[in-house]
Formats: sequence, structure tokens, C-alpha cells
Amino acid sequence: MPQEHTGASIAPEHVTVLAGPTAVGKGTVSTYIRDHCPDVWLSVSATTRAPRPGEQEGVHYFFVDDDEFQRMVDEGQMLEWAVVHNRSRYGTPRQKVLDAVAAGRRVLLEIDLAGARQVRQSMPEAQLVFLAPPTWEELVARLTGRGTESPEEQQVRLETAKMELAAEPEFDHTVVNDQVETAAQRLVELMGLDPRTCA
Repeated sequence: MPQEHTGASIAPEHVTVLAGPTAVGKGTVSTYIRDHCPDVWLSVSATTRAPRPGEQEGVHYFFVDDDEFQRMVDEGQMLEWAVVHNRSRYGTPRQKVLDAVAAGRRVLLEIDLAGARQVRQSMPEAQLVFLAPPTWEELVARLTGRGTESPEEQQVRLETAKMELAAEPEFDHTVVNDQVETAAQRLVELMGLDPRTCA
């Protein structure tokens, strides 16, 4: 169970969670923010999987073994965590987020729906932003257009996306990902920053 955060109060815009349905473009929007918005600190997840070519420790992920990950979970050091594809574990280290907030940074967590719900429990002062597609048809086109899944896998993901879209009322704000740059600027504005600082 996530532990309750008992530290100093955090303003809602200091920690922002970005979540949404599969294929909506969460990673694309957060990468744009990381590359163009220096005032935003993008949280780095810990994972038990091995590094892929080009991935750097502390930049893309913190790479830990199963024992270390379990220790962090047991000691309440994870804001949220999950097992992905029944294999590797991913999680958000709590202290890294608190350190960034203490340094005056605006923090962005790009995680899945289950992770967003865990953050709501363990850090209720964080604001949750739902990234939505312009239309259902556009989401279907994005998912099927990738060509990375079989028709059966695509159907499963579409059914999952329907359930994920139904969770939108749980969030504080919704941003429509019609264009990546525009969506990123809307998100940055919700974080209490001037979107014009995203060069």
C-alpha cells in the first residue's frame, strides 16, 4: 500500500501527473516538454529491466535489481509503481520528486492510469491531468497506424483505451492532444508556468 505523504504542504501546480489512454501520445508530449521547457523537471522512473542501447542512468531511468526495487517499495520510497507486461517493474522514486519541489522546480510525472491513482492516494495535493485524443476515431487511427501489433492485440488495446477514457472524470484537468506543441503548452500553463518559456 502507498504510504501517506506527511511532509510540508506542496502547491498543486508543483507536482503534475500526466496520464491518459494508450496511444494518446503521453510520451511524445512529455518528451517535447523535456526538450523545450527547461523550467519543468521530468521525473525519472526506476526500473528492474536492463538498459537499452543509448539509455543513460539517471537520464532515462534509474536501473536497479529486483531486491533494490523491493526494498524501495517496502520502505515507502515509491510514489507509485507497477509491473509492466508481467515482467519488469517500474516506479517513481518519492524522494527525487520531493527534492525537485524543494529546489523550486515544477515536476511532471508521465505515468499510466494505475500509477496516477496511486499518486492521488500518496500525494493528494498533486494535480492530475488527463491527456485526451481529439476524437475516438483519431485514437483508433493512431493505434492501428503504428503497425506494431496484430489485429487481435489492437482490439485488446482499443478495449483497454475505452476503459481508460472512462476514467477522465477522476482527473483535475483535461488537455486534448490535437497538436503536440499546443498540448505541451497547455500542460505547462496548468503547471503555473509561462508557456512562452518553452523555446
